[in-house]
Amino acid sequence: MHRIALATLLASLAALAAPAARADEVARDRREKAGDRRELRQDRREVGDDARDLARLEELLGALDAARGRGDRAAILRLDTEVERELAAEARESRMEAALDRLEVRRDHRELAGDRRDKREERREGDRAGLRDDRRDARDDRRDLRDDRRDLDRERRAQARRDVIGREWTRLRGRTGPAEVGARRAYLLELIDLARGELRQDRKEIREDRRELGEDRRETREDRRENR
Repeated sequence: MHRIALATLLASLAALAAPAARADEVARDRREKAGDRRELRQDRREVGDDARDLARLEELLGALDAARGRGDRAAILRLDTEVERELAAEARESRMEAALDRLEVRRDHRELAGDRRDKREERREGDRAGLRDDRRDARDDRRDLRDDRRDLDRERRAQARRDVIGREWTRLRGRTGPAEVGARRAYLLELIDLARGELRQDRKEIREDRRELGEDRRETREDRRENR
């Protein structure tokens, strides 16, 4: 008899705990949605910044070609200062973007820790629907972590290459022979290629942000239905 009463009590406690757990999941869904909206705004800003960088580099390439065509040594030397200024601005942007990427990686780790905690709780409560949701959430969060680590690595590698180009460009200062002007042009073409790659990646990340927001909305709807 006591065993039956105890079993009834435990079942009642589990039933009471389930709505609270679901409410926690809805609150967590809202936090994730807010984070994904923030990422979308950030990625849209980066598209604007990288598009301006690309346009400026293409403008500098055009100016170099025009100066070389005229044989204008003074104009070529003036371009050195402009290119170095552009490289310094891109280095500042890269540091900020890398810092934001590191924040996203830390957020991904927190979300995965939350997934593991939720899974332990729902196993104790025997909540099979909740476990299915947790497996789905963990899968999505692992994918986000992979993506954010990849973005951080890509940003570091691109900036490392720009740093090398900046050092090589400094060695060209005051030298305007055909080989040196050709080297400047090759470096500008490489910088343009890097900028185009970053712009493509920015647009891809915006598509991923929109997909994640769609997933967040779906999860919120499902958690609200299960909480009724």
